[in-house]
Amino acid sequence: MVFSSFEFLFRFLPVFLIIYYITPKKFRNYILFAGSILFYTVGEAEYVLLLLGCVLVNYVLGRLMYRNAMEGRGFRQRFLLLLALCYDFGLLFFYKYSGCVDKLPLGISFYTFQIAAYVMDVYRGVIPAERSLVRLGTYLTMFPQLIAGPIINYSEVRAALCERKVSLADFEEGLKLLIFGLGAKVIIADRIGTLWNSIQTIGFSSISTPLAWMGAFAYSIELYFDFSGYSLMARGLGRMLGFEIPVNFRQPYMSKSVSEFWRRWHITLGRWFREYVYIPLGGNRRGRMRTFFNLTVVWVLTALWHGADYNYLIWGGALLVFLGVEKLFLGKWLSKSHIIGHLYVLFVVPLTWMAFAIGDVRQLGIYFTRLFPFLNQTGRVMDRFDYVKYLSDYWSLFALGIIFSTPIPAALYKVVGKKWIGSIAVAVILILSIYYLAVSTNNPFMYFNF
Repeated sequence: MVFSSFEFLFRFLPVFLIIYYITPKKFRNYILFAGSILFYTVGEAEYVLLLLGCVLVNYVLGRLMYRNAMEGRGFRQRFLLLLALCYDFGLLFFYKYSGCVDKLPLGISFYTFQIAAYVMDVYRGVIPAERSLVRLGTYLTMFPQLIAGPIINYSEVRAALCERKVSLADFEEGLKLLIFGLGAKVIIADRIGTLWNSIQTIGFSSISTPLAWMGAFAYSIELYFDFSGYSLMARGLGRMLGFEIPVNFRQPYMSKSVSEFWRRWHITLGRWFREYVYIPLGGNRRGRMRTFFNLTVVWVLTALWHGADYNYLIWGGALLVFLGVEKLFLGKWLSKSHIIGHLYVLFVVPLTWMAFAIGDVRQLGIYFTRLFPFLNQTGRVMDRFDYVKYLSDYWSLFALGIIFSTPIPAALYKVVGKKWIGSIAVAVILILSIYYLAVSTNNPFMYFNF
């Protein structure tokens, strides 16, 4: 069951919200926990016990870690932390990298990182171990962010899990975020994604260079609006339930360096690696060589988090090279430029996304020969003017993608959002979204694969 489906929007969500709002506040965690398990069971019934086991094991180990407030950090705490992390990451490794199973449990990469952050924070004394199994279960399984994040730290929702209010203004704001995210997904991402699908169907060896570049930009737009759309919907649903889910994207394509891009893209994943890997390794406090080593560890792990295939390692390695060069000298120069930095990001990032998108390394090599015709090309271009037809079909979606990748729409909405024209804009997005949902066949979120 995906957010961008009639089943979720017009069956599950209305019924759940009615039950949730009429339930006394002290029992709402039970309703949210049960509703989230039902949500997960609809799509992944065979793995729901794995999810519940994750909740139970980490709850017990967290409680055992500090049995009273006066206990210090010692061998038992370190042992229990190691045991919890071995359990969490051991399951993730088994299902994702061992090759022993054909299907990846939905959301396992996200909820593993989330619960691992919880036990590490308990060990470090950042938060006390949660005494309520239901509250911890609600935190981990909360359906707005269960499948594809954002990755929430327990400290961010701890107070709301104990007591929260949902005002009419919160509900209205959450509903708007839900609609905006839905529009990003089905109006822009799904529709421009058909261009990338068409290019794959044609075959990389048969496309022209202009069409290859169009494909790279189309995939970049699709991935951004698909994932940021999901994150917006998650934030909207969270607001409707009384939670403040963190922002996961801040117009990353407006960046002036790859380093800045990755501070704006999938912010909660970057925060996780910074807080639980990069800083514990020493961050940038132990000299330049150690900083590069720490960055290498982070980006190898980031690549492996997405998958163990060679293309993800190529993707992570390419990003590591750009980040390293920027730290050495390029970053300072780019930060002084008003235009060149933006052009640099718009050139480099789509190239790295191609390594992310194309799983077959040989096909990836062929695609790059189409992007750069001076390389040794393979095959013959069937139609050197193939891009003309696709440009006429997709120019409006490219325009939408470019405009809504900037802060302009959000700034305009701040001006008109409280006026009648703002309500009309929201209504138009909702109507168009419902229309495209009705005529589409299959539109899963891309990050469900991870």
